[in-house]
Amino acid sequence: MQEGKKIALLIDCDNVSHTAIEGVLEELANHGTVNVRHAHGDWNNPSLSGWAKKLHPHAIRPMQQFAYTSGKNATDSAMIIDAMDLLYSGNIDAFALMTSDSDFTPLVLRILESGFPVYGFGAKKTPQPFVDSCSPFIYIENLVTSPEGEAEKSKQPGKTTKSQLRQDNALVRLLRTAVAQTAGDDGWANMGQVASYISNNNSSFSSVNYGFKRTSDLIRATELFNVELRNGTAMYIRDPKG
Repeated sequence: MQEGKKIALLIDCDNVSHTAIEGVLEELANHGTVNVRHAHGDWNNPSLSGWAKKLHPHAIRPMQQFAYTSGKNATDSAMIIDAMDLLYSGNIDAFALMTSDSDFTPLVLRILESGFPVYGFGAKKTPQPFVDSCSPFIYIENLVTSPEGEAEKSKQPGKTTKSQLRQDNALVRLLRTAVAQTAGDDGWANMGQVASYISNNNSSFSSVNYGFKRTSDLIRATELFNVELRNGTAMYIRDPKG
C-alpha cells in the first residue's frame, strides 16, 4: 500500500451491484486509505435496499439524489459535481469510481489530466471506452465476497486457465512486449519493471480480471516464459522466443 494516499470512492448505486463492495474496499486498501466514501442514488427507491444495508458497516455516506425529471439521471450529474468538488478541494490523491456507466468517461479523463489516478470498478457490461480510460479497471464480478452475491459469483469463472490465457492474443502480445522492452542484454527482465511497463502502457489492465491477485502470478500461469528467482525474492522472466 502506498503510505498516505487518500482515495475518494464515489459509487453510482443506480447501475452497479452492492455485492462487491467488500472486495472493492479490499482492493483499494492496496493503494491507500479510502477516507471519502460517497454512495449516490435515490434512497427512496426500493431497488437500493441492498446498498442501504452496506452503508453503516462500511462507513459509506449516502448522497440522496431525487429523480426530479423522468428520463434524466440525476445521479450522474450529482456524482460529477461531487468529484469536481473533491478534485478542487486538494484533499484527495486518487479517485475510485464504482459504476458501469460510460457517461463518466469524460470525468475520468478530466481527473487524469489533473494528475490523479482513477480506479474503475464496474460490471462486465461496462462499455470499453470507460474501461480503457481508468487506471486500472476491475470487473466487480471478480470481487464478489458477500453471501448475497454468491449466486452471482458462481456464474463467473475462477482463475483463467493456461489455455484461455494463451488464446487471448491481446494479453499475450502485451506480456511479450513488456518483457522485450524491459529485458537486459541477457534477455532477462525484472518482474517489477515488467509490471511498471504494463501499467504505463495499458493503464486499465488488472490481473484481477483474470482471477490472479498479482501480475507475476498471471505470467506464471501462462507458462510462456522462463522464470527465475534471484536472491530468494527478486523475480526475473525471459521469453524463450525472444
